[in-house]
Amino acid sequence: MRYPRNMLGYGRTPPDPKWPGGAYVAVQIVLNYEEGGENNILHGDAASEAFLVDVIGAAPWPDKRHWNVESMYEYGARAGFWRLHRLLTGHNIPVTVYGVATALMRAPQQLAAMQEAGWEIASHGLKWVEHKDMPPETERAQIAEAIRLHTIATGERPTGWYTGRCSLNTVDLVSEEGGFEYVSDTYDDDLPYWRPHQGRAQLIIPYTLAANDMRFVTASGFQHGEAYFQFLKDSFDTLYEEGRLGSPKMMSIGLHCRLAGMPGRAAGLKRFIEYIQGKDRVWIARRVDIARHWAQHHPYQAPGLVPSAMDRTAFVGHFGSIFEHSTWIAERAFDGELGPVNDTASGLHFALRSQFRMASEHERIGVLTAHPDLAGKLAAARRLTEASTAEQASAGLDALTDHERGQFAELNAAYMARFGFPFIIAVRDNTKPMILAAMHERIGNDRHTEFNVACGQVERIALLRLRAILPEV
Repeated sequence: MRYPRNMLGYGRTPPDPKWPGGAYVAVQIVLNYEEGGENNILHGDAASEAFLVDVIGAAPWPDKRHWNVESMYEYGARAGFWRLHRLLTGHNIPVTVYGVATALMRAPQQLAAMQEAGWEIASHGLKWVEHKDMPPETERAQIAEAIRLHTIATGERPTGWYTGRCSLNTVDLVSEEGGFEYVSDTYDDDLPYWRPHQGRAQLIIPYTLAANDMRFVTASGFQHGEAYFQFLKDSFDTLYEEGRLGSPKMMSIGLHCRLAGMPGRAAGLKRFIEYIQGKDRVWIARRVDIARHWAQHHPYQAPGLVPSAMDRTAFVGHFGSIFEHSTWIAERAFDGELGPVNDTASGLHFALRSQFRMASEHERIGVLTAHPDLAGKLAAARRLTEASTAEQASAGLDALTDHERGQFAELNAAYMARFGFPFIIAVRDNTKPMILAAMHERIGNDRHTEFNVACGQVERIALLRLRAILPEV
């Protein structure tokens, strides 16, 4: 079973984005231009719009125009856009516009103002409608039509994409279409990342709904401009401090003409812009600038082994020996749930270790007894596995004096007689004297205690073996 969601990302050590000027944080402001592209029977839709407006509890009206909702969208185009345009251009803020293609076709003056300001205009899809139930072939056709209309309206093909009200297929379909420097239909990170799909890597620049003015019209959202400013400031301050301490990130802010374009809300945005412009080492950029920077400084690198992408034969072939002579552990792990989180050394170790821990005591005893004696007869006869040979050599157990060899033989025999399984220790963590000391100490344990200690050492050996062939992130 494959679990497709990636719950790991960059893990505990995200990369240094190397933002220009050594910036501690990259701030990116998006203006969503949707007015004229929303649901409306005038546009051939089945019902009126009800999303992201100042009508509490709004619902679509089948086969009817909703005059109040329409006029709120019109406010965004007629007044809100120009207020935000004056604010952002007045403070020389680079902006990315998510432009709905049909909305841009109904906004010649606003579009001209965007282009005169040097704003990036990315695609926000063909129409501002829900895609969750849209068949893939329909969505694919709408992506193509959005690109066509966008190119007609702006004179350029879009190189950035964000559908917003997307489907499970959106990111794959846009990646397959190709030609996009980034896609933003995810909310899963504070940094860009590469997402492979069908042999091609697509750069993802995650977006946000947390620092988004949509929360002015959603439950538990912003009540006024001051609350909006405070949330943006707290978000920025946290990211700025992380960057100062060596882990720079990106902060996305999403705006809508009919929402943040309202006077009281725009006041909070203005206060925030002035606040961050008073800080040094802040990079305010368009999304396409971030995409190009990332592609230059962090180009895609094809991964090596990807356990969750292997077939069963290859998976067992590569990892069946991680637990000594116990391929059944790898077989059960493969038949369980594997996903991207298991593609690192510690992640795959977790999957294998879980199968070991879920096994019966009899099965785990079998794993213990599959391990060779340390410096024993199999080692002398050169009949150890390649991994065991390297491990024992790492502590010098392949170059013992006669006296040392006698010590190991005596302790191995006494240990086996007492517990019924060989002495097991993660040799790479220890020196020869440490191993001998551990043998003397552990032989005094009761069987229950020693069984648990031995199982823990088996798990440790497996982790060290995986670290030799898989990265941590």
